[in-house]
Amino acid sequence: MSHINAEQLQSLKLRLQQMKQDYEQRLHQSDHYGLAESLREQTGELSGIDNHPADLATELYEREKDIALNEHHEIELERIDTSLKHIDQGTYGTCVVCGQSIPYDRLDAVPSTMYCIDHCPETFISNRRPVEEQFLTPPFGRTSLDEHDDQNGFDGEDAWQIVEAWGTSDTPAMHEQTDVDSYDQLYIEASEELDGCVEAFESFVATDMTGRHVTVVRNRQYERYIAAGEGVPLLEEERSLTELDEDWRSY
Repeated sequence: MSHINAEQLQSLKLRLQQMKQDYEQRLHQSDHYGLAESLREQTGELSGIDNHPADLATELYEREKDIALNEHHEIELERIDTSLKHIDQGTYGTCVVCGQSIPYDRLDAVPSTMYCIDHCPETFISNRRPVEEQFLTPPFGRTSLDEHDDQNGFDGEDAWQIVEAWGTSDTPAMHEQTDVDSYDQLYIEASEELDGCVEAFESFVATDMTGRHVTVVRNRQYERYIAAGEGVPLLEEERSLTELDEDWRSY
């Protein structure tokens, strides 16, 4: 502690003692943020199963917040107690990782720190991911047929794309891709697949109930199919999308 004079050390010790008193008083007055009581006792409800799920969700959020605050204050108390012990042992102000002296300016800003700025655990970004991702990877892993070369049927991903088209509660920040910054890009693969069709032409080729008299329905998919150069226009006169819309309205 040679880099800290006696006056600075005494000032830091008094601050640590005051911080400890404040944290202990706060935890005592709040009864550890109400964690001594059950959720049912706090809400006054006879059952946690409510007719209004949103009400219980609010209580659950508040409970989670109380747990986080209580844990934060208990960790801070532990750090303060450890720092006070280091002062008594004459090792205060030394990084517990590298053994180098912690600058006084840093100690003045964070009196309970035991690390220099290079080895502070809070500066490291954790790469840990929820264990559930191991079960859910790849997406739709249990119901997707994309990984099978001999399968092209309707699978879990197709079902989700249909439901997703009606909207979800996701935001760009929650998307599985990191470069999504617009709500218009939230859909999986921006899918334009045709439900119930393996090939595009199946959506506009039709027959009667006997399977004969093959005809072509000149719908929008047919127009896209021809415009993309994927087929040869039929001998009948081409019709515009506007004319097709008018025909549909007449039915």
